[in-house]
Amino acid sequence: MSGNGKGNGFWAALGFKKAGAVDGLLPDEAPGFIRLVLLALQQFIVMFPATVLVALLTGFHVSTTIFASGFATLCFILATGGKIPLYYGSSFSYIAAIVSITGGHIVDGVAPDVLIGQAQFGIIMSGFVSMLIGLLVVKVGFNKIEKFLPPTVTGPIAMVIGVSLFGTALSQASSDWTIGIFTLLATVIFSVTLRGVAGQLPILFGTIAGYFLALILGKVDFSAVNAASFIQTPHFTLPVPSLSALLAIMPIAIATIPESTAHLYQIDIYVNNLAQKRGVEKFAIADKLGRNLIGDGLGDIVSSLFGGPAGTNYGENISTMAITKIFSVPVLIATGVLAILFSFLGKFTAVVNTVPQAVIGGLSMYLFGVIAVQGIGIIVDKKVDLFDNRSLAVISTILVIGIGGSFAFPNGMIPVFGAELPAIATAAVWGILLNAVLLLTKKK
Repeated sequence: MSGNGKGNGFWAALGFKKAGAVDGLLPDEAPGFIRLVLLALQQFIVMFPATVLVALLTGFHVSTTIFASGFATLCFILATGGKIPLYYGSSFSYIAAIVSITGGHIVDGVAPDVLIGQAQFGIIMSGFVSMLIGLLVVKVGFNKIEKFLPPTVTGPIAMVIGVSLFGTALSQASSDWTIGIFTLLATVIFSVTLRGVAGQLPILFGTIAGYFLALILGKVDFSAVNAASFIQTPHFTLPVPSLSALLAIMPIAIATIPESTAHLYQIDIYVNNLAQKRGVEKFAIADKLGRNLIGDGLGDIVSSLFGGPAGTNYGENISTMAITKIFSVPVLIATGVLAILFSFLGKFTAVVNTVPQAVIGGLSMYLFGVIAVQGIGIIVDKKVDLFDNRSLAVISTILVIGIGGSFAFPNGMIPVFGAELPAIATAAVWGILLNAVLLLTKKK
């Protein structure tokens, strides 16, 4: 058993334990209220820039996207029985497909409701695909599915996801190198030197440190805060049936399965590392792939019912959990609630938006690097034989397609036989297919 016995009140009624240790939080542990709010705020800050960026790139409404992210997270946690500590944020894998529906008609950053509605329809259908695959995994068992999604596929996919974002991190930090490098160093120093409760908030402290330096240097623009209203209602839109959106968006669900599986492996490794240090029972997270995919699909459906983009379990939040050792499901529930509340607070959203790109870049240089390292962690933890030619073939070609495609072509879209294929999704599908073919050559 972990924690310090049953807690009192709300969390105990949901089956969570009162947190007793300060070396981190396991999924079934709930911290005290003040600590809960601070940890949830840290997770919110981490997911905010990328989630909002997807909205800006696709023409979706920002406040609606934030609302949908929080609500979808709560639905994901409900669908997975509170057993998988992951946060649902906007997915970059769907950007190209969504922009093919909304891109040419975005005015002042927002697409017409009818085009957002068509994209919503495609996203909802992709959500059903994820749920159906999840149900299949539950039925046939994780062990059989793992043959087609081994660490030789999920590990390099996690690496590709992290490495493909390196350019974004450096681009953001380069807007002001002084602030970016200062934020990076402050966050790293906080993460390796602070202990106890303070040691669980290095990302939040790093953000605050970078923000204060930006204030001193006069790099913070408050004009949008003054113009924003205190209370705002997210702009909700309804799905609009569209065959073109269906064909463009729905297939992406299949390509994101290795990404989702990699995230699950990552969180399993880090949670059980903490559990082992505590000397408590192992958490069976990796074998909940079916539930995870069902939760992913449900997240896409409920997000797009309100007008939010497609989503995924966020690598940035996983990195934050890995750095801080905070894997508490109650913290992620609180983060989802905060996102919903903040989507109605125009002033707060505007204040968060004043965080300079250089600060976000400094944080991202650390977080995105951790995502890539977690991919290496999967390969090491699962004891992949890197002297086996089959393993080398799958891993190396996934890396070349995913990383090479992300940087060699505009927007990471690889031109193939007259079509343009997203690099990460293409690398994932290639890895699955190549692994399946090589399984036929493997002796029993």
